[in-house]
Amino acid sequence: MADINQIQISSDPVQARYDKLGILRDAGRDPFEITTSDRNAMCAEIAEDFDSYENKQVCIAGRVMSKRVKGKVAFMDVHDKSGKLQVFAKRDDLGEEEYAFVKRWDVGDIVEIHGFVFRTQTGEVSVHAEKVRLLTKSLLPLPEKFHGLTDTDTRYRQRYVDLIMNTEVKDTFIKRSKIISSIRRYLDSQGFMEVETPMLVANAGGAAARPFETHFNALDEDLRLRISLELYLKRLIVGGLERVYEIGRVFRNEGLDTRHNPEFTLMELYQAYTDYHGMMDLTENLYRYVAQEVLGTTKIVYGGVEMDLGKPFERITMVDAVKKYTGVDFAEIKDLEAARAVADEKGVAYEQHHKRGDILNLFFEQFVEEHLVQPTFLMDHPVEISPLTKRKPENPDYVERFEFFMNGWEMANAYSELNDPIDQRERFKAQEELLAQGDEEANRTDEDFLNALEIGMPPTGGIGFGIDRMCMLLTDSPAIRDVLLFPTMKSLDK
Repeated sequence: MADINQIQISSDPVQARYDKLGILRDAGRDPFEITTSDRNAMCAEIAEDFDSYENKQVCIAGRVMSKRVKGKVAFMDVHDKSGKLQVFAKRDDLGEEEYAFVKRWDVGDIVEIHGFVFRTQTGEVSVHAEKVRLLTKSLLPLPEKFHGLTDTDTRYRQRYVDLIMNTEVKDTFIKRSKIISSIRRYLDSQGFMEVETPMLVANAGGAAARPFETHFNALDEDLRLRISLELYLKRLIVGGLERVYEIGRVFRNEGLDTRHNPEFTLMELYQAYTDYHGMMDLTENLYRYVAQEVLGTTKIVYGGVEMDLGKPFERITMVDAVKKYTGVDFAEIKDLEAARAVADEKGVAYEQHHKRGDILNLFFEQFVEEHLVQPTFLMDHPVEISPLTKRKPENPDYVERFEFFMNGWEMANAYSELNDPIDQRERFKAQEELLAQGDEEANRTDEDFLNALEIGMPPTGGIGFGIDRMCMLLTDSPAIRDVLLFPTMKSLDK
């Protein structure tokens, strides 16, 4: 074939890559026909354990992230999932024709290098190339290295480029995977069983959220995407599985912000023969275990603020927390009229359907939530906002529930689960009344779930963990989109 050094290449950077692909195909070197690689070593392992690899033959494969050609010698940085390693290629070793192809490799190309490990005169661990192969031709240029990929919208839409260009992003998602793996290890060690429950449901219950709706053509029925995992997992407790958990996607038809995405990862677990105090102990132990496993410490720093998981977590009732930060004691506020009066006095906006307990919760959200930075269990919620929770026997206006807070965020929500089918039916009835008044987040009556409770559910503790927020805290990520590989984005066609 003709001398490839003499073949003209377009000055347009994208067309130039297509031109180079054409040259490769004309030479019988189509990289897209290659089906596998002989790789037997990882870049970071070689760099970190040079003494074991010195002068040994290796085969590495990865993406070219920089290339410098100096006459008869070329230097490249090749990146694989473990890290990077320099490649040293000489025309005298590869031959004139092969070296000519190497000179026309581009940043972004995926290559395979056979050679021996050595140190250059500057002390950099490298592979001295003896045989090379282009595995994949990159047909679009990567962002310019100095400026990188910084536009957040492009980063989220083209996460594949973000992962290539920004090593800290890849580290975040490696850490996310480790977080989820460590959660599973801990729960498995405690005798929990991982299960899977339906995503498409007739009745999307278990949380206060508006569901996404769809239509199942085969049965000609309207279905919804689940908003929680709760009601099916409780059915399994009724069935005698006793300790179950699920880590899965749930879907809520709500807005986007730094802590909310319409599809997100939730973990719920249920344990028979315990209550919400048992769930507090489990939560405390689980968070410590995960932090130690993933970070090597129980002290985490988020946005410059240190939070200590090693100390006992604070436990405070909602009434006491509101009293602490507002001076208003809802223990002394006995009826709706008094609650509305104090709300008007403090500038707390409420709606006509809100009851006394709803107004207490509005006080908490407006005045207290932001102060709960260190690990805190916020306990004993009003019954009006807790339709699936067991009442406190000594004070039936409140329930055995807690929310776990860190950094002013709700991280988990837990109950002593309601197992009285008569009480549960009444609470579903109250939810149906809210639904009729236009509350799209209210629960609908689930007759099969009531049937399960009538069969009999033992005393049970249950909890739901926001996995994405946990990952945000443990990776110091400012937004939920930073810990979702492919966050929901508005269509570019809109």
